[in-house]
Amino acid sequence: MKNTRFSLAAFALLGSAALQPAHAAPGVIDAPQVATCPAPVPEATRCYTGEDGAGAFYWIAIPRDWNRVLVMHAHGGPETGPPRPQRSEDDLKRWAITVKAGNAWAGSTYRRGGYGVTMAAEDTERLRQIFVRHFGQPRRTLLHGQSYGAGVAAKAAELYAPVHGAKSPYDGLLLTSGVLGGGNAAYDFRLDLRVVYQYACGNHPRPDEVQYPLWTGLPMDSTLTRADLAARVKDCTGVGTPVAQRTPEQIARLKTILSVVKIQERSLLGHLTWATWLFQDLVQKRLDGRNPFGNVGVVYQGSADDAALNAGVARYAADPQAKGALAVDSQPTGRTALPTLGLHAIDDPTAFVELESAYRSIRDAAGTGELLVQSFSSEREHSYLSDSEYPALFAALLDWIDKGEKPTPESLAQRCATLKARYDTDGKNGCHIQPGWQAPALDSRVPPRNP
Repeated sequence: MKNTRFSLAAFALLGSAALQPAHAAPGVIDAPQVATCPAPVPEATRCYTGEDGAGAFYWIAIPRDWNRVLVMHAHGGPETGPPRPQRSEDDLKRWAITVKAGNAWAGSTYRRGGYGVTMAAEDTERLRQIFVRHFGQPRRTLLHGQSYGAGVAAKAAELYAPVHGAKSPYDGLLLTSGVLGGGNAAYDFRLDLRVVYQYACGNHPRPDEVQYPLWTGLPMDSTLTRADLAARVKDCTGVGTPVAQRTPEQIARLKTILSVVKIQERSLLGHLTWATWLFQDLVQKRLDGRNPFGNVGVVYQGSADDAALNAGVARYAADPQAKGALAVDSQPTGRTALPTLGLHAIDDPTAFVELESAYRSIRDAAGTGELLVQSFSSEREHSYLSDSEYPALFAALLDWIDKGEKPTPESLAQRCATLKARYDTDGKNGCHIQPGWQAPALDSRVPPRNP
């Protein structure tokens, strides 16, 4: 993708041919280079690094007793800085369990920092082609998307679907802690956070600073740092100091923000950071300064005085073209023939578990709901769940592909229990899948927008 700015014309074309690859993969400028595998990747694993010819870096790991299954990993984020080789190495270390289970692993940094789901899907496919070119065709290839990467993997599953009788390069899809349903649905609440935070605190921006629409994230010439933002949050809400040291005013302001936006204290600063620098990248660099997020007509609830809150928060109308461009880039159509498994922590502090219901609705509307099995765990984490759960999901997905044995949340929990002794070596993880649990509707967590 030579032009990394969202193009409405290009997205309209992509939307009319959503099952076709968006672009041909550029040529590769060098072969994978042998590298020393980082711990905790198992010993005797072969590791390689390289650059994909389009600006993305990658790591590849192939275990000694490779089972001929390749797991293409789409990482979370996105990062707002330029691509870093260290990012892919860090992903490999975090997901070493994939290699311990006998699978090869490959992960791209994506070709540039910032938002771009379709771009990242293309980068993932380019890396898969590099792997096949240098290491041969795997028996099976699975797409594993984590967090933001789950949206990337869902998009890749649709972009590289079978065309004119050709087989898809992917055999199955695993989505964990997924930011699903498209960027519009996933990030609306961060506009809510910006306007509610500003109503309560009034320091982002401060009254003596340049005032700007909060959906722009931050002016491009701003010198605000992440440490500065943390200091402002601490000053307003007391976050970062012991509860006993917070003033009554700080406690009241924090309660308003958390209750109305329905987030946890531990994730407040993280969400506000994304709603600052990611919004800056998305809106000003990718959408030509147009606003994809709106809150006109949204009714906020949960404060001590909701009438005053709703009268006092800033209101913005979304630009239809910007909203459409973001949707075409990031929102899945649901049109995929790949067996799909999902795992999401019920108390995920970063990606609302209710996003799973949005993805379920998309798959059901597309007629592919029967190919989606979602599971939920009683964990309170986002970036990584139990060691035992991932091998169970990989194995269940392969049995579904190879044997036609569609898993259920109950069978996933049972399979995890059988693998616990092998993979839960430190006794700290275990299996936490809750078979009877279902995700509530996203509207129960994020107030609905006007049509």
